[in-house]
Amino acid sequence: MFTSDGSETLELVAPTAQLYSAWLDARTEWGPGAHEDGFGLLPDDDVASPAGFVAWVGRLVDASAEHADFRCTYRWIVEGDRVLGGIALRYGDGEFVQRVGHIGYGIRPSARRRGVATWALSQIIAQARVLGMNRVLMVCDAENLGSATTIERCGGVLERIEDTELGAARRYWITVGWSPEPVAQSA
Repeated sequence: MFTSDGSETLELVAPTAQLYSAWLDARTEWGPGAHEDGFGLLPDDDVASPAGFVAWVGRLVDASAEHADFRCTYRWIVEGDRVLGGIALRYGDGEFVQRVGHIGYGIRPSARRRGVATWALSQIIAQARVLGMNRVLMVCDAENLGSATTIERCGGVLERIEDTELGAARRYWITVGWSPEPVAQSA
């Protein structure tokens, strides 16, 4: 298992109401916005109240169920008792997936530049492989060089840069049979 700083082990865990305080701490650090990709937040989700948080977590768990109209596996990136980020694996090739990609993630600022995103992305690519997906689409802001580098480290091949309603975006394809090189840990 990947150890980001030699003391705690990273894990991908299913969303749980037990991490309410830890999740709120992470969200406070980065603030609300589009960079929360991987968490499946909708504008009307009430994550500030305990009851709203429980309802939101329930929706995320239901999105992974076989019966869901839109299937997506959500995982939170956890180190000890801290939520470092979230990652989502979206199923299918519908219009939404073609616009935002099969995988989306977000990492809190204090956990960036440590290999956390590369580790999480490699783990969710392995899950896509188990599910029989041949390749996955990833989309990131054209100016987000950190995400572009992470995607490329995990085998992403740039398809194109395109203009979208939110600005320029890079579109990458990753063949899920590919295995990323080990990530060097920064001191």
